[in-house]
Amino acid sequence: MKTLEIIGFKRANLGKQQSKELRNESFVPGVLYGAGHQVHFYAPAILFRDLIYSPEVYEVDLNVEGTHYRAVLQDAQFHPVNEMLLHVDFLELQEGKEVKLDIPVKMVGNSPGVIAGGKLVTKLRKLKVKALPANLPDYVEVNISDLELGKSIKVGKIKPGNYEILTNPLAPVATVTIPRALKSAQTEEARGKK
Repeated sequence: MKTLEIIGFKRANLGKQQSKELRNESFVPGVLYGAGHQVHFYAPAILFRDLIYSPEVYEVDLNVEGTHYRAVLQDAQFHPVNEMLLHVDFLELQEGKEVKLDIPVKMVGNSPGVIAGGKLVTKLRKLKVKALPANLPDYVEVNISDLELGKSIKVGKIKPGNYEILTNPLAPVATVTIPRALKSAQTEEARGKK
């Protein structure tokens, strides 16, 4: 898993007023929890760009005034109108303790349905997995080599590595749809055989 460093500063006051002042100065308030204690901090908003606006999952080296914490982003709240980042929650990683995380899906292989003219439609971009921090994958590989026209690949068909997939096994991850032009060609062909 890729690592990203975020440098933060401890918060003295935890009220709404101070949070508002921090946001006005382009800082994002946050909290780190998970190891029996909470660390309230704030960090420059620009540092969250690669972490939030990326399909990838990062392990964060959270540096709060010289104290380093290994963490993952658990939640981010945004302003409903201007999409400004308002608050972040981090979960501290501990050796020997499993974590649940949304991991991106990566399609591998060539689908015969796509080669025949179908369109690959991704239904799930991320899957919820549970694993020890050392076993967290960068992505979940989904092999689409057997995906025919009009068929789907479900979560239950994915072979997990050193992690457990928690997403519903019946949920489709990807589907190959039949385009209208191909459907009409198939119906014309079927009429011609009669």
